[in-house]
Amino acid sequence: MSADAPYAALTPDALLDALDAIGLDCDGSQLALNSYENRVYQIGVEDGPPLIAKFYRPGRWSDAAIGEEHAFLAELAAREIPVVAPLTLGGKTLHTVGDFRIAVFPRRGGRAPELESEEVLRWMGRFMARIHAVGALAPFVHRPDISLQSYGIDARDAVLATPYLPPELAASWRSVVDLALDGVARCFDRAGDVARIRLHGDCHAGNVLWTPDGPHFVDFDDARSGPAIQDLWMLLTGQGDDMRRQFEVVLEGYRQFHDFNPRERHLAEALRTLRLIHYAAWIAQRWHDPAFPHAFAWFDSPRYWQDHILALREQIALMDEPPLIGG
Repeated sequence: MSADAPYAALTPDALLDALDAIGLDCDGSQLALNSYENRVYQIGVEDGPPLIAKFYRPGRWSDAAIGEEHAFLAELAAREIPVVAPLTLGGKTLHTVGDFRIAVFPRRGGRAPELESEEVLRWMGRFMARIHAVGALAPFVHRPDISLQSYGIDARDAVLATPYLPPELAASWRSVVDLALDGVARCFDRAGDVARIRLHGDCHAGNVLWTPDGPHFVDFDDARSGPAIQDLWMLLTGQGDDMRRQFEVVLEGYRQFHDFNPRERHLAEALRTLRLIHYAAWIAQRWHDPAFPHAFAWFDSPRYWQDHILALREQIALMDEPPLIGG
């Protein structure tokens, strides 16, 4: 396996051989699904519905960290919270074949949630509260925090260590990122000592599937510890009064199942800022994977970095204002 092309060996035949090795009786059909960090496929099996096979990116998570993802999903499923937990095959949920670690999940359908609907927002609030109530019961040990250090300082340094930041913009980018991180630190100071719980960590609308019975979350691959609001602000759309109204509706549902610390309102824009920086670092660190230049062709252009600097300047201003979703 090459570090520059970690999935080069995952040919269609190799994929089927790996799944056969863990005990799946595949019918030969396979469909690549939209995933960049890992490789995820819908697999046809003999005498049964299709399954989802997830090939974890080599070197990203330890076995123990993946085990925590699976254990968290099992806890949630045991409490009848609608998540998609990995299947147990041969007594385990994580399998190793050659250089790849594999988990298999049941296939669950659904559509994107209509986040413009207040009823959907309340439902999402209730759902997230139930997840957080379980997440607060015990900490992650092997999975990192969402923090100023991991999503900010480390991400900044990762970008600066790569050649993708245009030299003529490097000084401006470094300066604005440092100002943004100072703003993030002030937001965390205003929030004070807030609880850090186990989170989904990446709960944008694309990771929610809606059915007539309500929502279920997929892809807990980015599950980390952090403040509860990390799993709430990403559900909001628009700006200003629209976001404020949406957040209050989400909280109506959330508070039916879990308490919300109002001091966490100070963290919404700080966490949005950290995500912007972390996202740039993520692409930079994965650029050697051939899938990334194809999917993010704009990343190494001056226009992207100019827009990124502008977005961070806007975040600096927002972080020094009263909480956007406050009140």
